[in-house]
Amino acid sequence: MRAPRLVLLLSCLLILSGCATVQQIRALEGVDFSIDGVGEVSLAGINLSDFQAFTELGLADGARFANAVRTGDVPLSMVVNVRAENPAENFADARLIRMDWSLLLQDRETISGRIVTETVLPRGRPTVVPIVVQMNLVEFFEGSARDLFELALSFTGMGGGAKDVKVRALPVVETAFGPITYDEPIVIVSAEVGRSSGQ
Repeated sequence: MRAPRLVLLLSCLLILSGCATVQQIRALEGVDFSIDGVGEVSLAGINLSDFQAFTELGLADGARFANAVRTGDVPLSMVVNVRAENPAENFADARLIRMDWSLLLQDRETISGRIVTETVLPRGRPTVVPIVVQMNLVEFFEGSARDLFELALSFTGMGGGAKDVKVRALPVVETAFGPITYDEPIVIVSAEVGRSSGQ
């Protein structure tokens, strides 16, 4: 009689494990994502939090930026803060162990990356997942020095017009059977940032 009981016990354990897996997947699918602002914006080594307009550039910063545009190397660095909120009514916390992402600016796909730091998304409490962005702005956008500066400035929320920012994300969740990866992005994070957006 031991063998049938052992088989029954193992079957129950597998069912319970399967339920836990389903619960974790549902928790991930139920997470609400949004962009919670953009910070630490710098362009060609210039901290843009100190500016509200292109005309405020001093001689030193102006010369540095003009040289960057002339050489075609205009590094843009910023942090896109993604807000992840696991609804309080979800059965389980979500454990995000990896997230592939692509950044779209003005509906133009720019760079992609991967977050590998594990993040627990507790029920009923929002969590910020920062995405560090580093790119050469002129590889994706054309325009005068002023156009490029004001495009980057708009991300600070201090100057320039509102700009559309989207993050296409592919999360990976840890389960009882190991990590589960979705075949395609399950969510697109979208927000408009800039002075006229009210952020």
